[in-house]
Amino acid sequence: MDHMDHAGHGGGAHPHGGIHPGGHDHTGTGSGGHDGSQGGPHGHGHGDASWRTAAQATLHCLTGCAIGEVLGMVIGTAAGLHAGATVALSVALAFVFGYALTMRGMLRAGLSLRQALKVALAADTVSIVVMEIIDNTVMVAVPGAMDAGLTTVLFWASLAFSLALAFVVTVPVNRWMIARGRGHAVAHAHHH
Repeated sequence: MDHMDHAGHGGGAHPHGGIHPGGHDHTGTGSGGHDGSQGGPHGHGHGDASWRTAAQATLHCLTGCAIGEVLGMVIGTAAGLHAGATVALSVALAFVFGYALTMRGMLRAGLSLRQALKVALAADTVSIVVMEIIDNTVMVAVPGAMDAGLTTVLFWASLAFSLALAFVVTVPVNRWMIARGRGHAVAHAHHH
């Protein structure tokens, strides 16, 4: 009798998807759970929700956000806008560039403009919101950072720190969402 005929003996598919000890990845993600975060005897098999995948998704989102955030801060500071107006401009541009970066990939994958926008909204909204809350809270909380000017170390150090902190806080959020088939899992589905 074949060793695969015995449920739970010798490996194979886990009843919840994922990887059964000694078996193969049956989730369709190809991740194999090698980083210990997904699959394996203690994994949950809810798709590729590894820390690495979450970090990559967050970095992708952060890139678009950072472009918009920095541009908004530079424009607002250079124009002498009030801190509130500068933050509002930065947030708006972070969403625009964050969505645009994801849409670019979706359009390349063959989606229509409308479909690409829907995927970007589903993939990035929560991630961008979390990043913007953290990022702008730090910028406003650091004494003098918003008024420091573009040529000061205080301005750029505060901005760099706020973006780094936003990344660290958003990675677990993205991991949680990807594990449930939400967030960047929606965009990932169109790349394969």
